[in-house]
Amino acid sequence: MAANDFKRILVLGGGKIGIAITTMLASTGDYEVTVGDMRPVDFGIPGVKSVIVDAGNEASLAAALKNADAVLNALPFFAAKNVAKVAAECKVHYFDLTEDVAATNAIKDIAKTAETALMPQCGLAPGFIGIAGFDLASKFDKLQDVKMRVGALTRYPTNTLKYNLTWSTDGLINEYCEPCDAIVNGEFMKVQPLEGLETLLIDGDEYEAFNTSGGLGTLCETLEGKVRNLDYKTMRFPGHNSILRLLINDLRMIDKRDTLKEIFEHSMPYTSQDMVVVFVSVTGWKDGKYQQQTFATRIFPKVIAGLNMTAIQLTTAAGIVTAMELMRAGKLPRKGFVAQEAVKLDEFLANRFGGLYTA
Repeated sequence: MAANDFKRILVLGGGKIGIAITTMLASTGDYEVTVGDMRPVDFGIPGVKSVIVDAGNEASLAAALKNADAVLNALPFFAAKNVAKVAAECKVHYFDLTEDVAATNAIKDIAKTAETALMPQCGLAPGFIGIAGFDLASKFDKLQDVKMRVGALTRYPTNTLKYNLTWSTDGLINEYCEPCDAIVNGEFMKVQPLEGLETLLIDGDEYEAFNTSGGLGTLCETLEGKVRNLDYKTMRFPGHNSILRLLINDLRMIDKRDTLKEIFEHSMPYTSQDMVVVFVSVTGWKDGKYQQQTFATRIFPKVIAGLNMTAIQLTTAAGIVTAMELMRAGKLPRKGFVAQEAVKLDEFLANRFGGLYTA
């Protein structure tokens, strides 16, 4: 295919991220968009079609993918491997938002023989944070530390956790419970979630940060042997981490994740009044001097193409749509596994949706 020649897009998932992706795509007039879900979906967007899809059934997926050039998977992380497999078999370009390391590794294997591109982890973290981190790191002659921090936060916390649900509860629990990739003293290793607690100040506001799974994407593999320390931590307001450790470690809710999900969704109200904080700090040597460079931004809810989007909706949807548009424009490989580090930060931010990260 030549640049800009595919336009038939299947969006899987009729939830909050699915509607944000669909709204962005449909607003351009450049795409024929179909939304696939287990139930009928009507976002009320002119021209957008709907199809019933069972992501656990390969025949159902293949039927939905038959007339697509690309699929943007906004389903929970546990659906990623199956959708990617069928997309590769149907020769359809694949994009997702998974933070699950096991799913990403499975997709790498699928991509080895694929004739189209498979690009997982295209959201906020993993996703944009890796693009920003790799861009900063690339400016140094020799790296010391790369610190990547992201917070998807409520703007007005009132409970003891100082947190409200703003995105997938399954994804939240997965990143709180699974081992985390890191490079420590030059060695690629797994570190425990919720550990590595630190305090940081951004524009005078205090946050805590701790290890969570999946945010680094493939950056450890890319920078192994080139950096002394590399880690990803989730930011929360101070006090959140100690309660999580009580719940997940001391009360062993790590072994009862369905129950933990029920507790979270029963006790923590959802809010659309959120914000996303992105912080990347890199230290190392450049031009013979030991230096530090930092990228930081905050994103708040915005109205995009008539839809009120929360900050987490906006950043997640903008990430995957921008990745697809860059590939469509011929700026990313169209075959095999495509890591987030393949995206150039300036090209991402120049995109009509990627630019929302700094608008």
